[in-house]
Amino acid sequence: MIKQCNTKALQSTMTLNPLKIGPYKIDHQVLVAPMAGVTDRPYRQLCRAYGAAYAVSEMAASNPALWKSVKTSQRLNHKGEPAPIAVQLAGANPAMMAEAARFNADRGAQIIDINMGCPAKKVCALAAGSALMGQESLALSIVDAVLEALAHRREPVPVTVKMRTGLCTANRNVRSLALAMQSLGVSMIVVHGRTREQGFAGEAEYESIRQVKEALSIPVVANGDIDTPNKAREVLAQTGCDAVMVGRAALGKPWLFAQIAADLNGQGQLAEPSLESLREPMKAHFEDHLSFYGEASGLRSIRKHVAWFLPQWVRLSGLQQVNDLPAPIWAEDAVQHFYRIDSSAAQSDFLDRCFSQLINQDKPLKPLLTQAWPIAA
Repeated sequence: MIKQCNTKALQSTMTLNPLKIGPYKIDHQVLVAPMAGVTDRPYRQLCRAYGAAYAVSEMAASNPALWKSVKTSQRLNHKGEPAPIAVQLAGANPAMMAEAARFNADRGAQIIDINMGCPAKKVCALAAGSALMGQESLALSIVDAVLEALAHRREPVPVTVKMRTGLCTANRNVRSLALAMQSLGVSMIVVHGRTREQGFAGEAEYESIRQVKEALSIPVVANGDIDTPNKAREVLAQTGCDAVMVGRAALGKPWLFAQIAADLNGQGQLAEPSLESLREPMKAHFEDHLSFYGEASGLRSIRKHVAWFLPQWVRLSGLQQVNDLPAPIWAEDAVQHFYRIDSSAAQSDFLDRCFSQLINQDKPLKPLLTQAWPIAA
């Protein structure tokens, strides 16, 4: 449970040091957390457009046999992204992780992040992700191998690690591991304030993160349950960390990055965006996503984003009812209808009508959800 802090006092007393990862200076202290199946290139670019200072790719496999697969090649596609380009690698074999680090650096990666935080069963079953926190010697061997693989390049490629607090409450070993990693040469540590056992349940705790920051001289980033500007301030005040990393809280509302950044930098609290201001950026994100994945795959993978966005659009509209339905029910029905649309053109048209329905609330339209949209059988 986070300690309560006097936010007004924090606004006048908090001083944040510039964040650097090796030679790279990051514009401000609000970063995008890598999330498997979410933080693809279109989503990272959307978050950067809405104020995130730095974004790491979703985890890529270290197994060379998978590098030519469509999924892995897409995860390693950073065309058009601003520097520094950061790639997260997952694996449990030091030699493979070293080879994967070289492979990605040769293709433009400027920072390599090692995943020691993912709690997913299919990842941990391979002794990767947060399972590595229970195998400290292997975890350190991986870090050492990756650092050595990148040590003699013409341009430096810093290595960072994203971790949890430990395997379980009784075994929170993040401080000792982080200290050992710093001694090996890691440039930054990110700590999610949960154990592997917790998954994403319960509440994040920040005392373990504070202990890591107090022990280390390299940048330490706090992650977990940071969902408002005030929460970001409180976490930074409690932990002394150099930055915050935001993940699930920004799903559907990428403008959260700008809101947190403005508040931390003394610019005051930004208002929520208007629906009118979102319409074109959301259309651009939809088109970017479809262009990136192609029609067949893209019209399916965009569904989860729409499921996150639509309830936020309804919330921003301020409407209690839409088409004589309670607004949350209308949003749920709209999402379910969207799932059944079987062409990207029809999806785009449907989303445009959703915006029109919510924006032109004083000008009733023909009921949206009774239209004869093309849907799969």
